Amino acid sequence: MTSSAPATTTSGLPDDYRPWPALWAMVIGFFMILLDNTIVSVATPDIIRELGTDFTNGIWVTSAYLLAYAVPLLITGRLGDRFGPKNVYLIGLVVFTLASLWCGLTGSIEGLIVARVVQGFGAALMTPQTMAVITRTFPAAKRGSAMALWGATAGVATLVGPILGGVLVDLAGWEWIFIINVPVGVVAFVLAVRLVPVLPTHSHSFDLVGVALSAIGMFLLVFGIQEGEKYDWGQIDGFLSVPLLIGAGVVVLAIFLWWQTRVRTEPLVPLSLFRDRNFAVANIGIALVSAAITAMALPFMFYAQGARGWSPIQAGLFMLPMAVVLMGLSPFVGRLVDTVHPRNITLVGFSTAAVAMAWTGLLIDVDTPPWQLLIPMALFGVSNACLWAPHGATATRNLPMSSAGAGAGVYNTTRQVAAALGSAAIASLIGARLSANGLEGGAESFQGSSGPMPEAIQGPFAQAMAEAYWLPVLCFVLGIVVVLFFRAPNHDREPAVDTEKAVPVAE
Repeated sequence: MTSSAPATTTSGLPDDYRPWPALWAMVIGFFMILLDNTIVSVATPDIIRELGTDFTNGIWVTSAYLLAYAVPLLITGRLGDRFGPKNVYLIGLVVFTLASLWCGLTGSIEGLIVARVVQGFGAALMTPQTMAVITRTFPAAKRGSAMALWGATAGVATLVGPILGGVLVDLAGWEWIFIINVPVGVVAFVLAVRLVPVLPTHSHSFDLVGVALSAIGMFLLVFGIQEGEKYDWGQIDGFLSVPLLIGAGVVVLAIFLWWQTRVRTEPLVPLSLFRDRNFAVANIGIALVSAAITAMALPFMFYAQGARGWSPIQAGLFMLPMAVVLMGLSPFVGRLVDTVHPRNITLVGFSTAAVAMAWTGLLIDVDTPPWQLLIPMALFGVSNACLWAPHGATATRNLPMSSAGAGAGVYNTTRQVAAALGSAAIASLIGARLSANGLEGGAESFQGSSGPMPEAIQGPFAQAMAEAYWLPVLCFVLGIVVVLFFRAPNHDREPAVDTEKAVPVAE
């Protein structure tokens, strides 16, 4: 008697399974959580003003989210391997959506920061699962197009955030940059339940000591960098000082890495993944991309709304050329990723990004015609198209299926930790450049204004924002050097795969 069960691939999926609907369902949620990386940047002045807080607390609305997003990613990737990426993704989506409603309803800066921490944790549950599903359902030789969609989603969300944020802040108020997530989250949940496959699970132990060490180390490091300028890089309270916090963070992270080589069960970070040189290079490259993009948005928004007096909508629209170019080029780049050496594509990306950011920094001035700013922004769209997909596809090409979640967790942790550090570093750099330009009270003057700053401080303030742009420029220049170490991948090689059957859709 013959079995009537459908034929399956080596990944456990039926031969006729189509992975694209599941990917489209998941990128809706992925888009939403990455949008919240940057959508707050355009609303920060209004949040500071309406909640009666200061510049540093306003920055923590972004940094708290990025930190809470980054720290759990190592273990949430493993949770996807253990309990199934679909289940963990849906739980994260519920947490993120409810926390978004909390953010929109809160009336204090402290409540908003706490809600953003919960929101970031929900995002951490979701993100590795999107990448793991790509790794486990698309053949390695055809993964470039899928990663192009994943990368374009990341890039577009990062760039569209200030545009959508500007519209919502102007028309409805800053609260709606969070409340808008609620209906989107409901739609994303329904689609994921129906379309995302139930994939095989793998038994994993969890390195709780590693989780604690990574969380403590990252918090100390980011908090120290974030608060450095506020305390003049000196004493905070009693024996606590900024250098002590940063140094302690570095030491704890070093202990964490040592522990990963000694843990007798499964390490939180499988360091063996880094034996694949392309995985290691892609992680360094995406860290530089993420830090730079997070760092470039905030000084531009302060310049646009403060020194120039443009509305949030007008400021956000300067990101539109980037998003349009990125969306137009991403499908083309996705096809190239499957056939072209990743070094060639990423070199174009980092080189054009360095030029675009340096160009923008040179143009930031109170007398610059607005149309001139659109040109480097459009060039930056080319950069993004050549950076997100190639890094993601190259990092995951040779991951074994049983470690897809762990690899995705490491990759996304690298990306989000870099974003958190980029946010903290740019906040410190902005404060330092304001002080250097004689504007120690410049940020407060900006926070209380509904139009342009007083004319006497517009020029120095714009100069400080222009000088802050050298941070993303430096990141992109370093990226040019890093991607020279990419190897040409073997497009015919398939990583080790699952042999258990997967259920393509939920009953």
